[in-house]
Parts: sequence; C-alpha cells; structure tokens
Amino acid sequence: MSNKVLNPNVKKQYDLAERTGLFGEHMIQFAKSLPDTPVARPLIAQIVRSGTSIGANYMEADGAESKKDFRHKIAIAKKEAKETMHWLRMIAAASTAHEDACKKLWQEAYELVLIFSAILLKNKKSDD
Repeated sequence: MSNKVLNPNVKKQYDLAERTGLFGEHMIQFAKSLPDTPVARPLIAQIVRSGTSIGANYMEADGAESKKDFRHKIAIAKKEAKETMHWLRMIAAASTAHEDACKKLWQEAYELVLIFSAILLKNKKSDD
C-alpha cells in the first residue's frame, strides 16, 4: 500500500505522507502563534495532539500488516482530522484575530477527511 495517491481530476500524484506531515508542521507553527491565555492553552494542546496525529496514523496505515489494520489506521486518521476541524472552530471562536488562519487549516483538515473517506470506501469495495 503506497502513500502515493492519484487524484483522478488532476492527473497528478500526491504524497499523502508528505501532505499530512506538512499539515502537522503547520499546526505546530499555528499553535505557537496563539496567545498564551487560560482559554487558549487547552485548545492549543488539543490541536497539536489531533493535528499531528493525522500524519502519524497515516504512516502507521502505510506500514499496516493487513488490510484490516490499514483500514483501522486510516479510520483513526480520518477521526483525528475531524477532531482537528472541531478544535480549529473553537480556536476561531476564542481568538477572532486568528479566524482566517483557522479557516485555511480547517479546509486542509476537511480535504484530508475527504481523502481518507475515499480511501476507506475504495478499500471496503475491494473486500466485497
């Protein structure tokens, strides 16, 4: 199972390991830019955990020992991306000055959810 994903609409290969890794890095950079307040502190911890675990779970899926293990790890990566979307929404509410950055990161998390959903759907069909 390769980490290269072919988008049929673009006809270009994407390295999903690189994309999820960059997303995690962007989440860390974003977290560093947030104010250190009692409200922001727990939100920052949450987005760093969920935002960086997307790539970690994808890497585990890429090295899966079975199709079942692969699907499980991809499902966890999808779950973490959805959780990240939630925390970004909360940060946008807590710090309106960071709303635009939240929207951009939210969009990338959403696209990752769509990619993982497509992978899960394809892998489910291949077993039927």
